[in-house]
Amino acid sequence: MAGLGTLELVAGALWAMLPAYVPNNAAVLAGGGRPIDGGRTLNGRRLLGDGKTWRGTAVGTAVGVVLALALDAVAPAAGDAVGFDLPGFPLAAAVGLAFGAMCGDVAASFLKRRTGRERGAAFPVLDQLDFVVGALALAALFAPAWFGATFSLARVAVVVVVTPLLHVGTNAVAYWLGLKDEPW
Repeated sequence: MAGLGTLELVAGALWAMLPAYVPNNAAVLAGGGRPIDGGRTLNGRRLLGDGKTWRGTAVGTAVGVVLALALDAVAPAAGDAVGFDLPGFPLAAAVGLAFGAMCGDVAASFLKRRTGRERGAAFPVLDQLDFVVGALALAALFAPAWFGATFSLARVAVVVVVTPLLHVGTNAVAYWLGLKDEPW
């Protein structure tokens, strides 16, 4: 990965993160059902809240894994089309990215409840990067060789800088379209 051009660096980082970018959106569309916390509380506050459900987590993870496997299938042809290699996705990496994104979001919900924030309340930085931390951590745990070959420090830096911009932009569009109750 030494000497990557800017386009190759950014495109490779975003391609590698796509399976982590999609799960929370799929969870919102397919959510509902039993909350993960079962209504339990800690110090008078819900552990997670009604927005974190088993169905949403399962569907979000499944959509992210399917996307990763589809990207893996087209990576060689897409790489040829753009003139540089794009990362493929072994199953362990796909699961790590998708499930990690969901776990990061669940952990953020727990932190929000502990700090007195209600469901949907803004928590700057955490809202934009919670799923990134979870996805990268579980991808590194589930597929360490793939992670090391795919995520250089430069790619991680691109993800950390670009993801909040994408997050804010896509949430504003979803709010404008009436798909979200708040624009963050």
